[in-house]
Amino acid sequence: MSKHRIGIYPGTFDPVTSGHCDIVRRALRLVDKLVVGVASNAGKGPAFSLDDRIEMARGDMSAFDPDGDRIEVRAFDQLLMHFAEEMNAGIIVRGLRAVSDFDFEFQMTGMNARLNPTVETVFLMASESHQFISSRFVKEIAALGGDITSFVSPNVATRLVARYKGET
Repeated sequence: MSKHRIGIYPGTFDPVTSGHCDIVRRALRLVDKLVVGVASNAGKGPAFSLDDRIEMARGDMSAFDPDGDRIEVRAFDQLLMHFAEEMNAGIIVRGLRAVSDFDFEFQMTGMNARLNPTVETVFLMASESHQFISSRFVKEIAALGGDITSFVSPNVATRLVARYKGET
């Protein structure tokens, strides 16, 4: 019996963007199962609750997993390497948009490798059409009443508009 490749794509996903979805779609080429790990990350002051972020991620990820057997969206609030062990994952998937992302990710990968050398980190470069998209920018545009429909799914756009309606 062959060993299944389980990967984890961790992030805050506040909110999930079309860039995140692109990484998920491409990561599914590399793994048999992908766990989208939604970090509680209260220190980042997320705009959406953990439950809301999980719900939005599940909604968007269902497009890539119609049978519901390849993607699992789960919350986590522990060290990523502990979460990887708990999920029996051997691969961490990270998306890179720019050289500045690489700097941070390079350091994090080194630390994670010291914590668990059996888990590999795989970097996927953002597709050209998604390199500039970040959750932070999407939230800022939404808060200022801009059009975010090309950056997030219709469901996420509706929730963002509702979140920032009346706020300036």
